[in-house]
Amino acid sequence: MFGKRSKDFKAQYILEFEKPLRELQKNLDELIVRSQDAKVDISCEIRALEQKIASEERNIFANLSTWQRVLIARHPDRPYSKDYIGNIFSDFQELHGDRLFNDDRAIIGGFAMLNGESIIVIGEQKGRSLSENIECNFGCPYPEGYRKALRLMKLAEKFSLPIITFVDTPGAYPGIGSEERHIAEAIAVNLRDMGRLETSIVSVVIGEGGSGGALGIAMADRVLALENSYYSVISPEGCAAILWKDRKFAPEAAEALQLSPENLLKLGIVEEILPEPLGGAHRNSDAVFASTKEAILRHLKILKKFSPRQLIEKRYARFRNIGIFSEATF
Repeated sequence: MFGKRSKDFKAQYILEFEKPLRELQKNLDELIVRSQDAKVDISCEIRALEQKIASEERNIFANLSTWQRVLIARHPDRPYSKDYIGNIFSDFQELHGDRLFNDDRAIIGGFAMLNGESIIVIGEQKGRSLSENIECNFGCPYPEGYRKALRLMKLAEKFSLPIITFVDTPGAYPGIGSEERHIAEAIAVNLRDMGRLETSIVSVVIGEGGSGGALGIAMADRVLALENSYYSVISPEGCAAILWKDRKFAPEAAEALQLSPENLLKLGIVEEILPEPLGGAHRNSDAVFASTKEAILRHLKILKKFSPRQLIEKRYARFRNIGIFSEATF
């Protein structure tokens, strides 16, 4: 089901750096229970503890390291693509299969309505339970997932429909089956063909944006990223395994990769950083759905001004101009 997530949804999973907040909240809950049982007024103490919790929360989340942002991007309570589709769009009709091999559940997509306009929406999907994660291959698409996505994109081009994609993957699946079915070729074909699609494309990085697994559905006219997402050529663990020969150096790798949203914006990798509630998108998912929808509509409105040929030319120029380069003389 493509259900709706309430803004009252409470995180069931606590990150290591959030544990001081959990202890304070536990103390507050106990204080409230004691006051009710004893029927005494300790509202001043309760109010003081609530203020302390709010202050500690602001202090923690105002000074997040790059690695801590990566952990929030991976938070298991974070909204996934199905949640965005169920809350931003209406009349979603999922389409299945790549017409060549299989239906990859790590990528979902189909027709939907956005404020009365028909669109194609595609998203990389993770699971919340073990069985869902096995079904979705832990959000790591196979080649058939990218071929399904491209099939849907070409349908969008045929009917002149905008394309919206949601990026959330640690990377494409690198196993034997994936290599046997040519994962590198599938991603490369997506990059080539998305680059020349004659319709507008908006991609939103909602969690993890790992390597070609993310780029395979994000060769877009506009790329937006949530405040606590990351979008990188490699995961911190993969980088640490190569440079430090040990995955335990992932926090150092995250800093070296410059995964912060400010750097993504500075380098022209994304057009906009979408703010999240204090603590992450899972703290108030309704607010995140609303701001994401507003941003998508705003960028689609801009892209409507361009002809198909102009879209292709600007898309090509966008990716050619990414990054900051300098030349050294010897």
